[in-house]
Formats: sequence, C-alpha cells, structure tokens
Amino acid sequence: MTRAAAPRRRRLLAAVLTYVGAVLLAAFLLAPFVWLFISSLAPLADLIQRPLQWIPPHASFDRYRTIFFGADGRDFRFALRNSAEVAGLATSISLVAGMLGAYALSRFPSRGRSGLLYLMLATYMTPPVAILLPLYLILSRVGLLNSVLGLALVYTSFLTPFLTWILKGFFDAIPEELEEAARIDGASRVGSLVRVVLPLSLPGVITAVLFGVILAWDEFLYALIFTSSTAAKTLPVAISEFTSRFAVDYGLMAAGGIVAALPPLILAFALQRYLIAGLTAGSVKG
Repeated sequence: MTRAAAPRRRRLLAAVLTYVGAVLLAAFLLAPFVWLFISSLAPLADLIQRPLQWIPPHASFDRYRTIFFGADGRDFRFALRNSAEVAGLATSISLVAGMLGAYALSRFPSRGRSGLLYLMLATYMTPPVAILLPLYLILSRVGLLNSVLGLALVYTSFLTPFLTWILKGFFDAIPEELEEAARIDGASRVGSLVRVVLPLSLPGVITAVLFGVILAWDEFLYALIFTSSTAAKTLPVAISEFTSRFAVDYGLMAAGGIVAALPPLILAFALQRYLIAGLTAGSVKG
C-alpha cells in the first residue's frame, strides 16, 4: 500500500511545486506592470512617500482623462496614431518582402544560401547607433525626415531580415510535394505560395506579424532621432516628453506606458491561438 502511494505523492508534490513555481514566476513578471498601473493612479505625493504603498489612498483616473481628452494629452494622441501607422506600414512591407525572401531561400537551393541568410540576420543584429548617421543623411537627402513614411522605411531595414528568418523555418516544414501537386493543376509559383504555402504556415505568418508590430511599436532610438514634431513622433518619444524643465511627471508617464502597452497586448490575446501554434511549431524544428 505504501509502495503504491509513494508514486502518487511524488506526482502530487511535483504538480504542487510546478504550480507554485508558475505563480511565483507570474508574480515576478507582472509586478512591474502592476506597479506601473498603481503609479498611474497615485498622486505624486503618494509615489514619493516612504514606505511605498501598493494601494494608494488617493487614487484617481485624472491622468487617463488628461491623456485621452485633455489639452496636455494632445501630443500623445497624435503619437498614438503615428505609432499605429508606422507599425502597420513597416510590418506590412516587411511581411511581403520577408515572405518572398523566405520562400526563395527555402525553395531555391544555392551554394551561398546559408551565408546569405546569416548575412541578413547580421543586418538585424547591427547596433542601431552604428547606422544612425547614414540613415539620417539618406532620409534628409530624399526629404523623408520627420515623416511617418520615412520612419516606417527605416523600420523595414531591421524587420525584413528578422521576419525572413522566422518565416523560412515555417516554409521549410511544408512538403514541396504539395506545391508540385498545385503546379500540376496549373498553379504558378506565386499561386502555389498564396494558395498552398501561406495557408499551411498561417501560425508562422501570424507570429511574424506580432513580432513585427511589437518591434516597430516599441522602437525608441530611431523615432527620437528622425522625428521632431507631432507629425511623426511615436508613443515612446511622446511618453519620454512628459517632463518639464525642473520636474518629471512620473504618474503621467506611467499612464502613458499603460495605454501604450494595451494595443500589442490586445492583439496578442486576440491571436494567441495562432501565436502559440506558431511558437510551438518553431520550437521543434531540427
């Protein structure tokens, strides 16, 4: 009886430890976001008092009203629109280019294919500071400084290699025989890509879209250098400007951070089924 009960106790203990570990990890990851939300509600006097209070006694949603309806939040609202346009445009261009590039690298073998793929990945890993000046001069020469289009084109320079790398792994997992059957029925290469490869790799495409949107949405350095007015400033830059000459409104910055985090979060939750499928598929490739 004791021998039979021992494995059950070990399994129960393992399950309890797993859940406890998951709860502790979730608390560790979510604690900064919880404090960010609390900071957006608490008056400045409550934020700087010691000891810190997790439940502010004078909580208020005035900062959110300022962001969405007040005069002080006008620049933030323009930045929210600009971020959506930049992220959408940059991700769309990079996705189309990445799909075509990934398909070519996956289906047309060549001697330098691996080297080309690693070279593309190296361009993504290049420090942004190293190419700031050349990009600035190019945008200035073509008249795209301080514009949504110019910033989106800059973002495609690092999104396209990254999305190509992601999508190639998914395209490699799709048997070529399926495309050959489609071409026998009269489909072209592009037709087989659109009608066969993309539907079968939809989780991978969705994963690439989410990563592209998040990277473009959160980028700060290029947006700071290449924009100078509300016509093109994005959310990270707008949030950093919730300051005056002698003070910083940490509560307003926290409220802006919460609002800025919501669109990618909502998008991820809406597409989580595809995201999990895509990440799972990508994790088992050899």
